[in-house]
Amino acid sequence: MALLLEQLLNGIQLGVTLFLLAAGLTLVFGIMGVINLAHGSLYMIGAYAAAVTATATGSAILSLLAGLAAAAAIGMLLEYVVLRRLYARDHLDQVLATFGLILFFNQGMVLLFGRQPLFVNVPEALQGFVRVLPGIDYPIYRLVIILVGLLVALGLYLLIQRTRIGMLVRAGATHREMVRALGVDVRLLYTLVFGLGALLAGLAGLMAGPILSVQPGMGEQILITTFVVVVIGGIGSVRGALFGAVLVGLVDTILRAYVPGLLRQVMEGSEADALGAGLASMGVYLLMALVLLVKPRGLFPAHA
Repeated sequence: MALLLEQLLNGIQLGVTLFLLAAGLTLVFGIMGVINLAHGSLYMIGAYAAAVTATATGSAILSLLAGLAAAAAIGMLLEYVVLRRLYARDHLDQVLATFGLILFFNQGMVLLFGRQPLFVNVPEALQGFVRVLPGIDYPIYRLVIILVGLLVALGLYLLIQRTRIGMLVRAGATHREMVRALGVDVRLLYTLVFGLGALLAGLAGLMAGPILSVQPGMGEQILITTFVVVVIGGIGSVRGALFGAVLVGLVDTILRAYVPGLLRQVMEGSEADALGAGLASMGVYLLMALVLLVKPRGLFPAHA
């Protein structure tokens, strides 16, 4: 029971990290129609900026601000310099251009910081464990990640559904020319939306830094899973991104925790571990296939 609860919490923590990435990705694609493969690079930039700042200053607050600012600034610059020229192009051009950006950012990180991973300590105030149930302790830092992810989800919902900016975002997604005719600077709106998505990716990266190692290419490791989340949840839907991310996080974590152990009942240990890891990796893709069989447009196929 204790192991199951711990794995469920781990799955939710992975899910909210995926949500922070998927929310920005689904907003950009659903509203702007751009396939941005470089979204994982913004995740990496946020992690690096926070890690370097934490090492230099020892301040968790400064590292948080640095990670968010770096990801948002690079994201908006990226939209202004590169992606703005791709809106009218087909998706193949967008894929090729943003794939090139992945190579550019990865090599840039290697030149600046080397190939060796950077390791970040959990902020002192968030170290330790908290008792979630009698006899079950869980890291405070992981609980904070879950809380932050849920607060961001609530904030995005209120922003998109209850504010004038959200109204313009939703209108710009479906009636771009009408919004422009009303005097709204759609290009500025798109830059701000892209900056918001980049900021969320940077937030995911800086929070993942103390759990994982910060290294070149770390964004691509999670980007494919993020695309799976977007497809399962429904393109353009923040609500779908949240439900899809938590579902993928739980399925992935539970399979990785239990499948190798089950296979050891009928196979040698090393073979069971290898096959179990492979089956667990396939699990989220099988989940995506099942969802698409039932709902081809995803669970919540709506703008926001």
